Amino acid sequence: MFSGKGQALCYCGLVVAADLELLDRWCAGDKQAGNDLFQRYFNSIYQFFESKVTGDVDELVQRTFLACVKSRDAFRRQCTFRTYLFTLARNELYRYLRGRHRTDLAVDFGVTSLADIQTTPATRVARSRDHKRLLRALRTLPLDLQLLLELHYWEGMASAELASVFDIAQTTARTRLFRARSALRERMQVLANEPRLTSMTVEDLDEWARSLRIQLSAQRNLGQ
Repeated sequence: MFSGKGQALCYCGLVVAADLELLDRWCAGDKQAGNDLFQRYFNSIYQFFESKVTGDVDELVQRTFLACVKSRDAFRRQCTFRTYLFTLARNELYRYLRGRHRTDLAVDFGVTSLADIQTTPATRVARSRDHKRLLRALRTLPLDLQLLLELHYWEGMASAELASVFDIAQTTARTRLFRARSALRERMQVLANEPRLTSMTVEDLDEWARSLRIQLSAQRNLGQ
């Protein structure tokens, strides 16, 4: 829908300002431009947190956009505004989880999953059995891999954008994405009681997970 590039885009027959144009206007003091960016990405950022925490979603969304306000002048435009915003969201999520689950040892989200640190699955946001099953499987993956897959499947991010969000090389992003998809397929097979899931290939999983993205988008638009 929005590329985040510096040119105006055509959407549903209307010319809409691109993200970086809005950001420039916002930095110059145009509050409406900042509000337009907020409205453009609010649903995606809200969904990002809603499936991972309970009770503090609004606060985390506010923290993310506040971080964007504070650092917007330092944004060096080496990535799209969208990837920049999700980088801030990822940082806020990690800070929140580390604060809520303090231990003597540092939490490494390259190996620690949400299932490891939260006893109540955050599946209340799921509207369908398929979505609930997918969320349960995702929660058993290391959080880095869970976020990688969610941004890939539900935000449509390719390896270049994922590399920016996770501050890694693009080749590393591709390798991790392949590993994450394979790991998710294995988790799904463990949880599955249905033939269609136990025989699912990685490619089948990709198509199935992306189809759930369409359902999620429709639910957001309906305000459910």
